[in-house]
Amino acid sequence: MSKEAALRAMREARYANRSAASAAAPNRLKLVKPGAELPVAPPVADTPAEELCGHRSMNGRTCTREQGHAAKSHRYS
Repeated sequence: MSKEAALRAMREARYANRSAASAAAPNRLKLVKPGAELPVAPPVADTPAEELCGHRSMNGRTCTREQGHAAKSHRYS
């Protein structure tokens, strides 16, 4: 078997494994009927919003450090 044929066989085997794995484990979104209630996630932060810095990053995340923190950097979540 030539080097080229071996590479082709290895690539086809990988493709077959990936397609079999993706078919076996459905990782699809569930459709929700219009008007159905969506579950609401509980708040993530343990500290009240009044005590947080609240600085916004460019991508819309907010700082989770305490209000008036001395650190130069912010912690976003």
